[in-house]
This record gives sequence, structure tokens and C-alpha cells, in this order.
Amino acid sequence: MPAAVADSPIPGLAPVEDLTWTVPGLREDPTLCLRCRSAQLLCGKPVCPILLKYRAFSRTLPMVGGTDFEGSSPPGLFVGRFGYPRVSIGPLFSPEHGSTELFDTPEEWVGRSVEEVIGFRTGLVRGTMRVNVLDAEKPIRLLEEVQLLGLAAESVESEATFRRPPRGRIALSDTSPPFGPSAPIESVRLDVRRVDPQLDRLSSDVHANARVAVTELYGRGVRVSRIQRAFSAGTLGRGGRRKLVPTRWSITAVDDLISKQNLERVRDLPQLSEILLHRYTALDNRWLVVLLPGAYRYESIEAWYPNTLWNPSSGNVVIMGDHEGYNGRTTYASIGGCYYAARLATSEGLLERGRQAGVVVLREVHPGEILPLGVWNVREHLRAALRTPPEPLGTMGELLQRIGSTFAIPLNRWLGASAVLHEARTQRRLDAWLEPVAS
Repeated sequence: MPAAVADSPIPGLAPVEDLTWTVPGLREDPTLCLRCRSAQLLCGKPVCPILLKYRAFSRTLPMVGGTDFEGSSPPGLFVGRFGYPRVSIGPLFSPEHGSTELFDTPEEWVGRSVEEVIGFRTGLVRGTMRVNVLDAEKPIRLLEEVQLLGLAAESVESEATFRRPPRGRIALSDTSPPFGPSAPIESVRLDVRRVDPQLDRLSSDVHANARVAVTELYGRGVRVSRIQRAFSAGTLGRGGRRKLVPTRWSITAVDDLISKQNLERVRDLPQLSEILLHRYTALDNRWLVVLLPGAYRYESIEAWYPNTLWNPSSGNVVIMGDHEGYNGRTTYASIGGCYYAARLATSEGLLERGRQAGVVVLREVHPGEILPLGVWNVREHLRAALRTPPEPLGTMGELLQRIGSTFAIPLNRWLGASAVLHEARTQRRLDAWLEPVAS
């Protein structure tokens, strides 16, 4: 989570750095883990993060053993970003055989526990090799195998020889889901028996640029996670301009491209005429999605409770957010990929409803978020939230009451961080001044 900026998003209100709230009773204690030893959960988390990591590797590493490996790829791959343009790329393997698609399909993780999700991912072993991102156009055989894996439609039986036994380290990212141990690949055999026909067709189209390819695949119902995988593998885009794309960049790029395309259609829809509220709770995150009457505008705000991953301090809630108006934004959002994942989910919700509206996403993160799970957590849980029946509200006063009763953080902290709610509270729409026409 980036550091809070000093300027307030709303003139006349407190700067963002003051939008913290001291939680009574919390004190910093460096001996806490030693005294607890996972028995009492003194940190307040529902599961011990240290024990969770240990359990994950105690199951996976004995199944991997030495340098020779057999198993199944979900299919999945990972492209690193360090050293760009020379990056590390490789397949993700499970030591299990058969169908392992669930391990790399975040669309299927809604309703799963933190332990289950981390178990899916830490059960994956990553093979690595160093290549230049431009090698996507003329790949060596190993890279060509990995690119074909990126187009696969089902789990792929795999064999690999590593240069050394995989090492046990959980790779963490705030954008992509975690995965388990890794090792350099000496050789690999991937038995890709069936490719996704839509991905294969767009991969073969060297005249369609990446934006066209991504939006066409999405329009044909290809899952976002599959599009992101193919995009990352450098198999989409115009011939002569294809590159490997680091996984965390490809996830945000695809969310951004698709949501922009959706919003071009949203802006042509009739305006919503009432306040609607969706609520959802998952993985110790509380969500509110507010739909406001009027033209499209969008805001996403996150509040990280003390002792959560990106706010390890003992006593302060940290709140950050970004927003855009009717015409979108031209700069990268400071809260990163979560902003674009939420924008994709909410743009889909507006299209499904057939209305444009103001959108405010409020997310309160509690200590149960013990490891970074990736922005799928935002995208998929907001999709789930918007599938629930909305609560219609008559006034802004009712909305503020619901916000205050849903979250542990005081209402004034949310209002101080929100530009869109501030505008909705202080500006009246023109139709509020019009007299109803007598029938």
C-alpha cells in the first residue's frame, strides 16, 4: 500500500495524513508471537500467518523432492518484473495429477476461506528461466512451450527437470495471488492437448492490437483470468510488437482496458434516479458499493485496520482513495491495481443494470487479511456484491446512516476521504428544483 499523500482530495477538509483513527487498547508488543505461539491468536487474526505458511510448505515440498518433477499445471504461468526487460518466466505446476484448474481460477474462489485460497496457491511450484520480453516474437523452445500453456483450455500434465530442488518461499504480491516454492528449469514437457479456441484465434491474429484482442475475448465470454494469462505470455497483440508482460502489470492492464471499454457503453445509458446500496463481507473485508443518481463518476476508498498486511502499525487506521469524473482519469491511481479491478466489476454492474450512475466503493480491511491475495479479491467479491439485491435508499441521510452502521471506522473518516460523497452531499441536482408536472 503506498504512503498517504499530504493533500486532501477535498478543499477545506483535513489532509489525508490526518484521516487516521487510533484504535483504543492496541499496543505494540514485539514479544506477542513468541508468547502466543499460535495457541491463543493474541494478534486478533483468525488464523496464525506463521503457522499457515508452515503448513503450506510442509504439504508441498515433500511432494516435490529433488530435481525431477511430475504433476499438472492448472494451466498457469508467472512472469516476474525484476530486471525488466530481462525477466523471469515459467510455468506453475501442481504436484498433483489430474484437474487442477481451480488452483489458478480466481473466478471460482468466492466463498472460499483464506486458508483454502492460500492452499491452492502455495501448492503450486514455479519453474523459472530468464528471457528478454522481446523474445515473445521469436521464442526458444522452452518459452514457446510456456506460451502454448498460456492458451491451454484445461489442466496440462507436465514433466520438468529443475537445476536444483525448489526452495520453500511464498512469493507475495498485492496484485497477483501468492504461489509456493520455485527453481530454475533445465527442461520441461507440457502435454497441451486442447487450447482455448478463442485465445488461439486471437493469438493467430497478428493484425489485432492488444486492446482489440482483449476486449474481443472478453466480449466472447473468455474469463478475465485467462485473458490476463495470455496477455502476460506475449501471445496477444500486433505482430512485431508482442512482448512478455509481467504478471502484476498484465492483471492491471487487462482490468483497465476492459473497464474503459465497458464505460464507453455505460456513458450512453440513462441515468440512475435513486440511491442503491450493495453490502458484502468476505475474507475479513467489509464492502459497500454505493450507486448514486446522475452521471457516471467513480471512487474507490480502502481503509486498512491496524495489524493488517499493509498497515502493520499498532494503533491507526489508514484510509486512501482515488476517484475519477465522467471522462475518466489520465494518471495511474495511487491505490494501484485494486482501483482498476473494482472499476471493472462496477462497470459490469452498471451495464447489467442498464444505467449509468455515480459509484463509490468502500472497503474496510480487518486483521483477517493475513497475506496479500491479489486484486482478484477485489474484482470477484465486488462482482458477487453486485449480484446481491440492492437496498434502495430515499435520502443521503439514510445512506450515511448505513455507512456508519456497517463499518467499525467512524463515518466522519469515510466522509473526509471521499470526494464523490462530498459532492453528492453538498450539490443539488437540477431536477431537485423542478416542480412535479400535474397529470
